[in-house]
Amino acid sequence: MRIRHVKGSEEYVAASPFVIQRPEDHKGRFSKEVFGNDAPLRLEVGMGMGTFIRELAASDPGHNYIGFELNTTVLYKALRRYERQLLGEAGTERAEEAPSAVEERDERGASEERPSAITEATGNLRFIRSDARFLSDYFSEGEIDRIYLNFSDPWPKDKNANKRLTSQVFLEHYKHILKDGGMVEFKTDNRGLFDYSMETFPAAGFEIKTMTYDLHHDPELSKGNIMTEYEAKFSAKGNPICRLTAVYFKK
Repeated sequence: MRIRHVKGSEEYVAASPFVIQRPEDHKGRFSKEVFGNDAPLRLEVGMGMGTFIRELAASDPGHNYIGFELNTTVLYKALRRYERQLLGEAGTERAEEAPSAVEERDERGASEERPSAITEATGNLRFIRSDARFLSDYFSEGEIDRIYLNFSDPWPKDKNANKRLTSQVFLEHYKHILKDGGMVEFKTDNRGLFDYSMETFPAAGFEIKTMTYDLHHDPELSKGNIMTEYEAKFSAKGNPICRLTAVYFKK
């Protein structure tokens, strides 16, 4: 799906206290320097609008979370939603705007000032705007506790296979930054991508711990499932959701 550029989104993202502007400066020290604690660090790669990681971080204060997104406009919209979530917790009037009004304003541009209630980053969620190919440049070996991949672009043509986030190219990055016994959780409605991933994970040395071709009808694996926007949309159409978890043990 083509994302329409929002004027001013680059400046908005660059000024956000929630966006880590130079992640390489914190390599190996993210939790201590960015979050001010020693909690385990978890990462969603290709977070989109951020629905999943916002809800996950809010429900799990014992871990630090980073949302990784390449598209500036998408990240801008995720930031706006996160700010509204925080303002909602503070009970401000602005958080009560209708979703349609919020989307209309966001589409007009990002020139308005940041809400005064958001003066500095707090909480256990931050964001990085970058390509996942740089993960090993940003995070030290074993720095990440868990990685989430939700409804990644399937890149269906064979010539684009290396662009898939479950290709060997990216799995090598995950192996490097994951701790010993670290986990990748992967969800998709694309059966072709899922079958491909069921082969690439073991080939890269991961051990598949759980898998299902129909998550929402699996009474055990669906417990505690947090749906993304795409997941809700695809599920409403009757598309079964595939999910696997894979663990990497360093040798």
